[in-house]
Amino acid sequence: MGKLKSTSKKNQRHDPLLVQLRDDQLGAGKLSAPGRRQKRDKPEEERNLALDDKTSKKILSIAKEQQQEMLASEQKDDGFLSEDDEEEHESAFLSRPRQIAADSDSDEEFEGLNEEQDGDDSDGYDEELEVDEGDQAILDSFQSAPSRNLADLILQKLEEQEDKQQLLAAKGKARQVSPPAGHPGGLNPKITEVYTKVGQLLSRYKSGPLPKAFKILPSLRNWFQILEITAPHAWTPHATLAATRIFASNLEPRQCQKFYKHILYEKVREEIDENKKLSVQMYMALKKSIYKPAAFFKGILFPLCESGTCTLKEAVIVGSILTKVSIPVLHSGAALLKLSGMEYTGPTSVFIRVLLDKKYALPYKVIDGLVFHFLGFKREARQMPVLWHQSFLVFVQRYKADLTREQKDALLDLLKIKSHPLITQEIRREIVNSVARGEEIPLEDVEMI
Repeated sequence: MGKLKSTSKKNQRHDPLLVQLRDDQLGAGKLSAPGRRQKRDKPEEERNLALDDKTSKKILSIAKEQQQEMLASEQKDDGFLSEDDEEEHESAFLSRPRQIAADSDSDEEFEGLNEEQDGDDSDGYDEELEVDEGDQAILDSFQSAPSRNLADLILQKLEEQEDKQQLLAAKGKARQVSPPAGHPGGLNPKITEVYTKVGQLLSRYKSGPLPKAFKILPSLRNWFQILEITAPHAWTPHATLAATRIFASNLEPRQCQKFYKHILYEKVREEIDENKKLSVQMYMALKKSIYKPAAFFKGILFPLCESGTCTLKEAVIVGSILTKVSIPVLHSGAALLKLSGMEYTGPTSVFIRVLLDKKYALPYKVIDGLVFHFLGFKREARQMPVLWHQSFLVFVQRYKADLTREQKDALLDLLKIKSHPLITQEIRREIVNSVARGEEIPLEDVEMI
């Protein structure tokens, strides 16, 4: 008989490895990389033991440092340094140049930042803080010695030249020391050479920064004498605009008037005469010049009217600038009073009409002066131009309520002698249908207003 096989299988000691791995993944998830496995926490006794070791080492190092400091202080009192201290001093000395270089680099960065901020030129001006002389002296005492710039050198040369001439005069020399040939006004040859080159640059200037030697001119006492070396008649319109901005914002009105009258006024008239118009740059220069109203009127407007050769083109151009720019009331009133007393020319009426059209509340003195101005033509045999009638009409339209009854009667008599077929009727209507100075306005007119 054959051997009988048992029906019950023997139990295996463990499952196959593949089955075990699959069961582990299903139960606990995928295994992490070996380097990312979290370390098992050490027992609390081992952790306390490691902490004690670290703490003991730290305490020992602190105690050692304190002991070294105590020894160093004792040796310092004796005048000696330990070897460790010498090494520390050497390392500090060797590392010092690097720190200085780093500081210098940071200063250069701040200087560059300041230059970028200061290089932004605006059309405006900077307001100056008013400081008493005593306060200024106190502030200067805390300031370091100022650096010498080109303006200081120029002033020093000029003072040396003046001291030299005074010394020669004190010694009793009768003859006057004549300036060297080729150097006007006895200026230093280097100054003459510098500003001659500046003038050559301005003769072809279009855009960009101006030379610093030119920017410091307003701070010099004899700025106009040096300015003549640059040959202003050869400047480009762009250079004239840039120069007007500098001088208008840095000079006093009286000095600024000198620049306007002798340079800007001449260049404007020359350009209009040659081109029959004014370039954009020169027009802007004229507009910037009204920043100093007194200097503008005395340096440009009044000389233009007094010349007797002012053309209508010039009057219209200058009048358009007056129309676009706001002018203080007192300056406008003073200009009207001055224009009303000048010898009459056609362009004078243009300027009077433009200033009257600003509708300022003028003082009675100015209004009386304008009345006498128009009444002065009562004995004029010549026929008055249309510009005169137009300015007359604007005057009565704007200031009819500020005229006295006597002034109105005198002006009505003037219209009988000096008349215009279209304008005179309008002037008469404005005078008649208005109240006089000091009279009450009718109630009907008040309700209409």
